[in-house]
Amino acid sequence: MTTKKIKSPEQLKRIIAARKKRKEKIAFTNGCFDILHPGHISYLEQASKKGDVFVVALNTDSSVRRIKGPLRPIMPLKDRQRVMAALECVDYITSFNEPTPLKIITMLKPNFIIKGADWKVKDIVGRDVVSAYGGKAIAIKYIKGYSTSDIINKIHWKSKKS
Repeated sequence: MTTKKIKSPEQLKRIIAARKKRKEKIAFTNGCFDILHPGHISYLEQASKKGDVFVVALNTDSSVRRIKGPLRPIMPLKDRQRVMAALECVDYITSFNEPTPLKIITMLKPNFIIKGADWKVKDIVGRDVVSAYGGKAIAIKYIKGYSTSDIINKIHWKSKKS
């Protein structure tokens, strides 16, 4: 059932175009979302409220490795897609192999690009693209104390003590 939310960029382009014709606003975010934690859930729920349709673009495994190093991702793309698709607040999931989501942002033309507050709005990838057609980049506040890297480090630390 949840796999119906997972679309290729090309499939999603057609779906988004149809939804925009119905005057629906498209909210978009991207990331690795390697180990989903409460900080991610809060962020995704807030981001989903910015539009009528909420799209999450996941970095492919090779893209994650280029950004995070050879030991990541912990979960492969198919698993990350399935977990993301199970979230009620997420309408569609797609993926991209490039280091940044600029190509898929240009393809989908969302109304809003949303990132965590660790990004300054002026530095959000694709901000210039969406601004050119009246869209907006938004930074959403994080819940402190949650970080995938910190969780991984904690697991490694505990396993070394055992």
